[in-house]
Amino acid sequence: MDFITAALIVLGLVVFETINSLDNAVINAEVLSTVSPKARRWFLTWGMFFAVFLVRGLLPLLIVWVVIPGLGLWGALTATFSNDPAVGAAIEHSGPVLLLGAGVFLTFLFLHWLFLETKRFGLWIERFFLVNGLWFYATVSIILATVVWFSLKVDPILAFGAVVGSSAFFIVHGFKENAEKAELSLRQGGGGRSDVSKILFLEMIDTAFSIDGVLGAFAFTLSVPLILIGNGIGALMVRWLTIRNIESIKKYVFLKHGAMYSLVVLGGIMIADGFGAHIPEWLSPIVTFAIIGYFFLKSRRYLLMPQ
Repeated sequence: MDFITAALIVLGLVVFETINSLDNAVINAEVLSTVSPKARRWFLTWGMFFAVFLVRGLLPLLIVWVVIPGLGLWGALTATFSNDPAVGAAIEHSGPVLLLGAGVFLTFLFLHWLFLETKRFGLWIERFFLVNGLWFYATVSIILATVVWFSLKVDPILAFGAVVGSSAFFIVHGFKENAEKAELSLRQGGGGRSDVSKILFLEMIDTAFSIDGVLGAFAFTLSVPLILIGNGIGALMVRWLTIRNIESIKKYVFLKHGAMYSLVVLGGIMIADGFGAHIPEWLSPIVTFAIIGYFFLKSRRYLLMPQ
């Protein structure tokens, strides 16, 4: 991997992680407004260490290690910079399982947003899907059955990866739904919770929200160091947005659309890569820039329109 490609990947990861975590930044800001200044400072300092190093650093390392156990922890960290042919063979053999599972996860995440989540419509077709939201479960079931059917013809382990990706989506989605309900309770008076419990709550939901970004990062690269750098900088950006006036960011009403459409494209790239298609490394960051840039400009135009 040359320097320009690595820099492009890191920049793509930063943009993707930042935009994908905007909902997290909003929840952080709203819950932090209910705690003491001391607790707020603790979260923005020590919480940063937890978010950047323990979650966005350790999680991708553990994922690569579990999927490709023959590498070991150190091998998972240095795999993409190794010239050892055995390392390359291990990634080539087991990498598709990770890519396919993560691709299914991201695809389901997008479809849930498209079918079931209320939103300001960024594209005219979104209204059609929201009106027909009950078809979400039929759609994801058909997609999973199709992916598993074709995976079984290649490798049963590949099919298992797709099922794990589906299961991970519903588990993480359950955590997020509970987090949103708890966040609403905290904003409406805190429910008698202490500052410590609120900070622990923020750390838990930060972990849940980070899973999207970590899995999406594998569409850019399997290099754990590059994921750590890109997602780490993105996490710093989220904390910066939390400190700044988050209301100004919320005015860009279509930024989440950019994150969601990026997710489904990245998911498609990962599924194709899992089935053996050779996707150039520069494609994921370029597509991410284009999609998020389009919805950023759309948000800017919306702001200039008379309300």
